[in-house]
Amino acid sequence: MTVSRFHIPQLDHSPSAEQPAALRSYGWASSVPGPSLLIFGAVHGNEQSGTHAIRRWIERFESGQVRLKRGRLTMVPVANPKAFIKNEREGDRNLNRNFVPQAEPQNFEDHMVNALAPLLESHDALLDLHSYSGEGRAFAMTGPLNNTGTLEPFARQQEEEAFAKAVGLPVIVQGWLEVYEQAVKASGGAIRPEHGIGTNEFMRSRGGYAITVESGSHEEPQAIEVADRCIAGVLNLLEMADVSVEPVAQYTTHHMKQVFMRQSADDRMQKEWQNFDPFSQGDLLATRADGSQILAPFDGCVIFPQPDAAVNREWFYLAQTDHS
Repeated sequence: MTVSRFHIPQLDHSPSAEQPAALRSYGWASSVPGPSLLIFGAVHGNEQSGTHAIRRWIERFESGQVRLKRGRLTMVPVANPKAFIKNEREGDRNLNRNFVPQAEPQNFEDHMVNALAPLLESHDALLDLHSYSGEGRAFAMTGPLNNTGTLEPFARQQEEEAFAKAVGLPVIVQGWLEVYEQAVKASGGAIRPEHGIGTNEFMRSRGGYAITVESGSHEEPQAIEVADRCIAGVLNLLEMADVSVEPVAQYTTHHMKQVFMRQSADDRMQKEWQNFDPFSQGDLLATRADGSQILAPFDGCVIFPQPDAAVNREWFYLAQTDHS
């Protein structure tokens, strides 16, 4: 039999040369019923520790070193290919904001939302692996407590908390969207409500549960090891693979309570606050351009300080701390 030839042009001469790499997912399904787990890496293109860790697990499953015991597992090592190739946080915009499917997508991230949303809708749980600039501790982020409110109703708090503890990080940050809503109201329209919807919030809105892990600094090799351990932890928790993990003796949970907006370029923080820096009630946290002082309303710690934040954007968050 004669087979006709075909030709694939070199990429530099291909019509697709200017297009970002396509989104790629890897999946395994067991014949034994069980939970469905979704794992994302590189939602932000310069946060690549999760990508490297996911690729390790892809190799472990593909080589037969690890086998799926039950349920269904899907991994997306690069959720934002355009930003990943550029090694930048965003392609055209922040993929982890306004994560809402678009009937008429306007940019690359809109297209990625439309591609990723069906994956989220078809799974029970999401582990979203991130990293951050600068120094600090790795931590996990969970969503709201169980509630029937209108902002982010939720009924899977216990499952999500167990999921967060399974990743093996002793620091957990809880309660993002409720406090972000304060920022929306304080921004005078500069921040839209849907801007606070990311992968986790979308997952919860579809009946699932989700956590974000900040595995460490972008450039720190140890962040890959952290992300690797996180994947092992959730696979162990859900009894989806034979993997043993060392438990964490104690957890510290920081409950986000309040956000302060930068009202002027001349607003100044009292010091170079870092994530989880503690303060006591009455401590001076920052001074406004008009000289008015921001005093700590309770004992707690600073979360996500942004000393160079734009006017009418989140400047820093305050959290109260529990030890368990």
